[in-house]
Amino acid sequence: MLVLPAELTQRQAAACLHMLLQAVRGEAGQQVVADAGALERFDSSALAVLLACRRECLADGKTLAVKGLPAKLRELAGLYGVSELLPAQG
Repeated sequence: MLVLPAELTQRQAAACLHMLLQAVRGEAGQQVVADAGALERFDSSALAVLLACRRECLADGKTLAVKGLPAKLRELAGLYGVSELLPAQG
C-alpha cells in the first residue's frame, strides 16, 4: 500500500513522487492501493502525484485505487475532470 503524507504540495511533490514510484514498482498483485487518509494540506500537486502513480501502475499492468481521498481533493479532481482516473478502493 502506498501512503501519502500529511502535506503534499508543490514543495514536497517531487520527493514524494520518487518515493511512491519506487513503492509502486515493488508492489505485488494487480491492484495498488494509495492511502490518502493522512492528507491534511495539499494542492493540485497531490493530484499530479496520484496520476503519475496511476501511469506507473498502468505501465506495470496494474490498477490504482485510492483510499481515504479527502473530500476537498475529490472536489478538485472533479473540477479538473480526472475523478474517474482515481477510483476509490472497492
